[in-house]
Amino acid sequence: MSKNNTLLNTGLILEKIQVKEKMRVADLGCGSHCHFVFPISKIVGRYGTVYAVDILKDVLGNVQKQANVESLKNIKTVWTDLEIFGATKIESNSLDLVLLVNTLYQSKKQSEIIREAARLLKKDGELFIADWREAPFGPPQEKKVKTGHLKIILKKAGFREKEEFDAGPYHFGMIFVKN
Repeated sequence: MSKNNTLLNTGLILEKIQVKEKMRVADLGCGSHCHFVFPISKIVGRYGTVYAVDILKDVLGNVQKQANVESLKNIKTVWTDLEIFGATKIESNSLDLVLLVNTLYQSKKQSEIIREAARLLKKDGELFIADWREAPFGPPQEKKVKTGHLKIILKKAGFREKEEFDAGPYHFGMIFVKN
């Protein structure tokens, strides 16, 4: 896997989110590409945990197979519907970092997904969001996340903004901290 593919600059993102050993991290809506699950599992090490969370069971099955092939015992797969508060079978206030990468544009219930992410994060835990912006491809314009609206949702959910940056040529990146 390349650290800098054409859509997401995963190397830059990994640098910005500052993953460390022993952290507990969840990639909510990890998807079939799992840009972050495997590199993060290597960074957090044997005493850290990475939750690969998705609504598609076949995606999670493939993640588990790859984790087994690579002998990565710190990857846990979790099936859930992120739009339902409390449905994700991860303990509340237990995570250091949550990622939402190309997840929010797929939902009309973005505030519910943010609420679920907030439930999972510890106080001062960080939420990283990357999603589509202007591009000649990707989701239709009406499905793309509006960053101004997103910031309002995040503030109401108890987050403060830490940083906003280009996460690749077609994606914005934002880091928020749970109050």
